[in-house]
Amino acid sequence: MMITRRRVIIVVFALIALWNIGQGSYILVKAELAQWLIASAWAESMAGERANIKPWPWADTWPVARLEMPAHNIDQYVLAGSSGASLAFGPGYIFSSAAPAEQGNTVIAAHRDTHFAFLEQVKLGEKISITNAAGEKRSYVIHDMRVVDKTDVDWLDDDSNSYQLTLVTCYPFNALIPGGRLRYIIRAHSG
Repeated sequence: MMITRRRVIIVVFALIALWNIGQGSYILVKAELAQWLIASAWAESMAGERANIKPWPWADTWPVARLEMPAHNIDQYVLAGSSGASLAFGPGYIFSSAAPAEQGNTVIAAHRDTHFAFLEQVKLGEKISITNAAGEKRSYVIHDMRVVDKTDVDWLDDDSNSYQLTLVTCYPFNALIPGGRLRYIIRAHSG
């Protein structure tokens, strides 16, 4: 009787472990497939076939730009919108800001522990480039980095006569609880 109980417990724990490994593998495969589909939608957009190409039929977002920062080995697709669904797959372009690579202040947000984790290592004077779906590429130089309260939106000020790029993520980078009151802001000017 004792051996049977022990075997049942071992089998139950083994099944739970296999379930968890399967779930983790599923999430990784899903994330890799999503990046491949987003890259494919971007390539179609760049070919000029049509605009706003969704990476999968039920997607509520599409790639609108490509963000590159070679100094940090960053090459990411920026998705339309900043909803949780968009940010799960990449940085999100905030619609109320200037269009990517266009005149004004373009604002892009992403999670601090995934797509914008590299921002913790960024320094003043480094370069970032954005390419929009029309193929226009603009380079920016970082001139300001700061931590603000989430209610402070002064950094959104738009000098519509210049080309600006603002990257925003939650802060601190190593926080155990997501969200929080603080945001890390990086501002860059085209130059």
